[in-house]
Amino acid sequence: MKKGKKICKDCEPAQVNHFIMRTSSYMGLVIKPALKPLDYLTRVLLPPRSFSWFNLVAPYTLKALAFFRIGKLDTEIAKEDSDRTRCFWSEAKKRGIDMTMYRCGPIKDLFIARQGGKTICFDGLPRPVGPEAKSLYWMDNKPLMRKHFSMHGIPIANGDSCFGEKRALEIFYSLKKPVIIKPYSGSRSRHTTIHLETADEFLRAFRNAKVLSPLALIEEELEGFVHRGTLINGKLIAVMRREPPHVIGDGVHSVQKLVQEENKREKRHGATFHPIAVGPEADQELARQRLTWESIPSKGTLVALNQKVSRGIGASTTDLTDEMHPENKKLLEKIGSVLNDPLVGVDFIMNDVRVPWQEQKRSGVIECNSLPFIDLHHFPLNGKPRNVAGALWDLIFPSTASNR
Repeated sequence: MKKGKKICKDCEPAQVNHFIMRTSSYMGLVIKPALKPLDYLTRVLLPPRSFSWFNLVAPYTLKALAFFRIGKLDTEIAKEDSDRTRCFWSEAKKRGIDMTMYRCGPIKDLFIARQGGKTICFDGLPRPVGPEAKSLYWMDNKPLMRKHFSMHGIPIANGDSCFGEKRALEIFYSLKKPVIIKPYSGSRSRHTTIHLETADEFLRAFRNAKVLSPLALIEEELEGFVHRGTLINGKLIAVMRREPPHVIGDGVHSVQKLVQEENKREKRHGATFHPIAVGPEADQELARQRLTWESIPSKGTLVALNQKVSRGIGASTTDLTDEMHPENKKLLEKIGSVLNDPLVGVDFIMNDVRVPWQEQKRSGVIECNSLPFIDLHHFPLNGKPRNVAGALWDLIFPSTASNR
């Protein structure tokens, strides 16, 4: 974020340019349908390949750009690299996989990986060579994802997407309250508003969501925590619960004291997790729960201090991979088979992963991600770290599994 640039509280903690995001969304509505005939012809006319043209051409192209000093090639992790990059790059080193990253100003996350005479080039995260899954064209689009999942009996929240306020109000009045509204595409809960009960607050939230996209998605609010399940080659590898900034009552101490004690944890003062933020948002969330900083919550009571689940404001994560009920694991792996993609993150809401989803009210899937933040599993605040990067490299370069 440049000095002096206005901060958008609805984008926190990962700021984006509103104009670029909105323009990209509008272009996506036009360009993707226009490219469908070409995509269909490509799939019909070209046979499945055991190689990738991108893998053949991209390394030479990136080397040429670096030779002419248009960017540079790095063979070591840099301080500014994301946790996701650090996860799979560090794991690659352990396995003897030769890694190179192309950097050119804001352009990064373009990688060349070599192992055993095989070279792959990828953006963000590695994927196996072969035809792209058809689901890549819709899994990141929330309204389209809803339609596909509904056809396969996968639980989703009741709701719909729309462009105008008149239709938005019709959807709002038809749903059980509270309601949640968000941009039809995007991530990190940007411009998402929850706990909507009245038409006035709903319309404000609707206009806020449309700052980033032409369409807004309106749904009944599901009950419970947001969870992330990551699937590699259709198999559930790890499950993590994302918790908003919160404390758990002990029946003795005030909310203020509980926050002070939680913020003393060593893990909350590193690069990944941060102290629970106090301020207007926390005051507002306490008021919604009819609490104050001086309130003494009963033992076991969860007191939320923000609506968002961003680690930058004090949210936490807990690994629950070993706690998953077989029915819930079955559901996520069914999603994996529907998507038929080798790498996907699935976000779902439920109160307790130890209880079958069929027995929980208002539980369901909220979105999928074709470029998931696998570092969430590597660095939980609570529970056991899961080596998702290792499972991914097992798929890409199977021969390196014994090198761990």
